[in-house]
Amino acid sequence: MAGIAFAGLCLGTLADRVGRRRTIVIGLTVFAAASYLFAVGQTFAFFAVLMGLSGAAIGVFKTGALALIGDLSTSTADHTSIMNTVEGFFGVGSIVGPAILAWLLAAGVSWKWLYVIVGTMGVALLVIAVSVRYPASTTASPALAAAGTRAALKNQYVLGFSAGVFLYVGVEAAIYVWMPTLVAGYHGRKWLAVYGISIFFALRAGGRFLGAWMLRRLRWHTTVAAMSGAIFLCFALSVVNGVEWAVYLLPASGLFMSVIYPTLNSKGISCVPKADHGAAAGVILFFTCLSAVLAPLAMGAVSDMLGQIMYGFWLATAFAGVLFGGLPLNWLSDPTRAVLERLDVADYQQGLTQVTRAGRCSL
Repeated sequence: MAGIAFAGLCLGTLADRVGRRRTIVIGLTVFAAASYLFAVGQTFAFFAVLMGLSGAAIGVFKTGALALIGDLSTSTADHTSIMNTVEGFFGVGSIVGPAILAWLLAAGVSWKWLYVIVGTMGVALLVIAVSVRYPASTTASPALAAAGTRAALKNQYVLGFSAGVFLYVGVEAAIYVWMPTLVAGYHGRKWLAVYGISIFFALRAGGRFLGAWMLRRLRWHTTVAAMSGAIFLCFALSVVNGVEWAVYLLPASGLFMSVIYPTLNSKGISCVPKADHGAAAGVILFFTCLSAVLAPLAMGAVSDMLGQIMYGFWLATAFAGVLFGGLPLNWLSDPTRAVLERLDVADYQQGLTQVTRAGRCSL
């Protein structure tokens, strides 16, 4: 996570400076190489360095891919829909990866083979990234690219959506980090406790594909406001009524969480010109990783201090409550309407002809 955060903040401008293709190729090359090196490692320090290097590589190719989504989009609304679809496949991968690891361990195969498999997948993606045609994109000089990062850090809309992402990731992390501890003492339907996280990830992935369809028909402000309310309700009822309710409601919250992250992410990126999409994506990715590290630590600290993991979920419920408080306000005031409408005309519509000529590619 530290590697991804560093790359997002410090290397996100690569996508704006050297182009989407080169950035994605660089990131995938380093990631595949680091993955294969796990097979020859023997020490914890070596593995830790490879983890950090892998994270930095992910940060590089992910910001390149996120910037590419803007080049492929014909409007800010189209950008949000495509982002939900892409994140849906990301959700599928989060289910497949642990399943492969479980299968390897059950077969008595070393965990290192997981990284060999992942490295091979990285090579396959690299071949695709080199082969496909890309829509035209604007590249910036190193000086302008660096200014893009500074501008993104000062942009009130990018920072606002980054704050929303920070809160959302803190709530989501409560599920996949601490829910197994919370339901460990549950004596009811055991399969709910065993497969709770899998159910959560499945609903999150499926909900994003559904969200891509919904957001072409519904206002995004209304959708995320309603979903944040459902998330808060799931967490509030769980902490008030205990693990007997939590074992049902927390996995179910995955369906409501599904559209929040890709929608907030896409809108934050869409609030800057396409030439700065890499910088904006990097800043939002930085806050994503920061929350993924700090929120579970804070929940653990609160739980240790008060002697019960449920108190950590009270903290996560507070995060959900603040998010629910902010998104309806965003719905009512619609502060980004003017900038999104302006960029729809000045940036997306001007690039529509270029996208049509270059053809739409997928990664």
